Amino acid sequence: MTVAQQVITVAVVVLATMLTRFLPFLVFPAGRPTPKYIQYLGKVLPSAVFGLLIIYCLKDVSIFTGNRALPELISIALVIILHLWKRQMLLSIAGGTVCYMLLVQFVF
Repeated sequence: MTVAQQVITVAVVVLATMLTRFLPFLVFPAGRPTPKYIQYLGKVLPSAVFGLLIIYCLKDVSIFTGNRALPELISIALVIILHLWKRQMLLSIAGGTVCYMLLVQFVF
């Protein structure tokens, strides 16, 4: 890339980042109530994204070949236990990810 292309690329990235950061404050100012559909999306989207993440992570797992999906099942169980115990989604996701990586690297 030339220097001009690099400058343009950085400028576009900065502009896009600023737009995504400032647009919600412009569209939904502090003095007005948040619309009902935005409140609804705030309630349902985290669960939908988590469900999508589960489907994406398990789409290529086969219970009929290899290690019979044992690392995945153990990690899923850990995620469920951590979430029921602490009720913190990031802790659950991180714990399951670390568990899976350790099982794949050192056990299976």
